[in-house]
Amino acid sequence: MPNFPIVDTHLHIWDLTRLRYPWLASVPAINRSHLIEDYRRACGPVAVAKMVFLQCDCDPVQAQAEADWVTEVAKVDPRIRGIVAWAPLEKGEAAGEAIAKLAANPLVKGVRRLIQSEADVGFCLQPGFVCGVKLLGRHELSFDLCLNHRQLANTIKLVRRCPGVRFVLDHIAKPDIQAGLLDPWRAELRELSRMENVWCKLSGLVTEADHAKWTSADLTPYIEHVVECFGFDRVMFGGDWPVSTLASDYPRWVTTLDEALSGSSPDELHRLYVRNAEAFYRV
Repeated sequence: MPNFPIVDTHLHIWDLTRLRYPWLASVPAINRSHLIEDYRRACGPVAVAKMVFLQCDCDPVQAQAEADWVTEVAKVDPRIRGIVAWAPLEKGEAAGEAIAKLAANPLVKGVRRLIQSEADVGFCLQPGFVCGVKLLGRHELSFDLCLNHRQLANTIKLVRRCPGVRFVLDHIAKPDIQAGLLDPWRAELRELSRMENVWCKLSGLVTEADHAKWTSADLTPYIEHVVECFGFDRVMFGGDWPVSTLASDYPRWVTTLDEALSGSSPDELHRLYVRNAEAFYRV
């Protein structure tokens, strides 16, 4: 366990009495409200100094309302230093108004529009989507890339087309850890890491493994490859709570990651758990 307070770059909270999250109907284990008070309890002995909230895919018409609600929650728990909100990037220039409104909120640091849920592996290369992503650079907003490993090759092309945008890869592109699959994810991740405007979160690994039977040995090859590719200057910690509870409690994930990085220096660990997150999300 880190012996200093950390920054969690991937927090989800939702209140089902306020907003609609249709996708939760297919995940009954977490189909209830998860509030900031629940997160505090879930952290247990892990000291979290700052958090970045990630949009939770509510009904798209409520995306601005979600960002507004989290802004209010941040007044109750000021450890919430950043918001990554949803915007309809596939609309291209027509998304400009929604992006500008989000950018007017100083807590909003970036945008996430899920790629993983799109059946078309070429979705992220549609001209409208590429245009929408480019708009983020005008407002100094970053883009969280959330996809599965089958979409990684096209995501590399997206990033090449948007050199003026800072990207962070969520959940290491969701490789099939349960099946022990490393390739072509391994080579594609290395190619993505060569672009210096891309960072990577060590997050979401437990839910790509066998939820009931995963061990630290299952995750270690993936953790090591991420660090090898991105180095300790462009990786950051993410808790992915409460989605992560499908496979692990919060302290177990932190402990597993810490053990996998046991050969790292104190400075390297502090960069991964704190300083990189502060720099990327400007918190």
